[in-house]
Amino acid sequence: MSIFREYDIRGVYGTALTEKIAEDIGCAFGTLIKRGRGKTVSMGHDVRLSTPSLREALLKGILSTGINVVDIGSCPTPVLYFSLYNLSVDGGVMITASHNPGEYNGFKLCVGKRTIFGEEIQAIKIAIDRQDFDQGSGSLTVLENFLSSYLDYFTGHFEPFTSKKYERPIRVVMDCGNGAASLNAPEIFKALGADLIPLYCEPDGRFPNHHPDPTVAENLADLIVEVKKHKADLGIAFDGDGDRLGAVDEHGEIIWGDRLTLLFATKILEKSPGASIVSEVKASQVFYDEVARLGGTAIMWKAGHSLIKDKMRETGALLAGEMSGHLFFADRYFGYDDATYAACRLVEILCEGSGPLSSYFAGFPQTFSTPELRADCPDDKKFEVVEKCRALLKQEFKTIDVDGVRFLFKGGWGLVRASNTQPALVLRFEADQMSLLQEMEKKTRQILAGLC
Repeated sequence: MSIFREYDIRGVYGTALTEKIAEDIGCAFGTLIKRGRGKTVSMGHDVRLSTPSLREALLKGILSTGINVVDIGSCPTPVLYFSLYNLSVDGGVMITASHNPGEYNGFKLCVGKRTIFGEEIQAIKIAIDRQDFDQGSGSLTVLENFLSSYLDYFTGHFEPFTSKKYERPIRVVMDCGNGAASLNAPEIFKALGADLIPLYCEPDGRFPNHHPDPTVAENLADLIVEVKKHKADLGIAFDGDGDRLGAVDEHGEIIWGDRLTLLFATKILEKSPGASIVSEVKASQVFYDEVARLGGTAIMWKAGHSLIKDKMRETGALLAGEMSGHLFFADRYFGYDDATYAACRLVEILCEGSGPLSSYFAGFPQTFSTPELRADCPDDKKFEVVEKCRALLKQEFKTIDVDGVRFLFKGGWGLVRASNTQPALVLRFEADQMSLLQEMEKKTRQILAGLC
């Protein structure tokens, strides 16, 4: 399994990812920045147990190229992105493995304000293979309390949730999953006046309570219990590095990423008619139909936070969202994925209205859909399997080839694509009848069984 993936570098610590590899990645990244005439990068790191030693190795590599490093400390990934807009730096690196289990770690690399991906990630690997590194002597600056600058941004850009302009106080259950969001999300919500009930908000890189991935329903089970127990208005959950948001309504019903994106889109389109809104191939057809009905331009694109951000810049979109809970606001924000910011926008909507969260979805067409499903498939076979599956499905269905194969049938659609972060295929299905959904999922899995 290669650790150099489509939009980040990620692997099991101690085997696929070691301190030696981390140092080489630092050398290659520093060289990339230097040859692009950059001088300084910011560095952030999550709460995983392997992070401190990887930080030392990565730092050694970057400094050895003559690039200076501003270390902003332990933080969620969006705080690293925030530093790109609020510090005088030419790029940044975040040490994290996002939502992967505790034994993983990795790096998200930024050049300028862009998260690099695809061929740019592969260029890092090529530089390492060739040991093609510049030499120099960079300096290290440690910012002890950069998280306070991030908090100040929130308190300066959101009305307190207790403001008289709002209809009512909001009770929120917050599950940080013991991840990096524990470092600042509860503090931000308290500073804004939310009636906050914290759950697993102690940083712990072992992730002892549940896997830090809010796209998996079982990981939201405790959150749902607490929302019902405390009669909260909503529950929110973060992944391991705080760039993906999970949410449940007052009844404990899960609101998946495409529906959250649609809710935000309705509000943005009220103030910015005709705005472009980006989502990905796993998103509900309801999203695309409703954005068009509301006068917006709905753009279907490839899954992946780096790919989506690039598409937003290309199209000037004000919002984007993925099923995985990556939510990107260029409306009143910087255009990157920040789960704490998205959560604040969600609470803001509730504060400004009078109905419960569930009421905002009552008017949307109702369909039956699966969450993101996984089918194990080796990394060295998964793209080939998708291509073979595409050829078979095209014989019977209309297909969309933006990312993997999204095939359309009367009353719904299905999707097969290769995961960019795991040795797996990603599947999703939506239909106007449950029996039809089940039939098409069964048929697709039978096709894949003959290919994997």
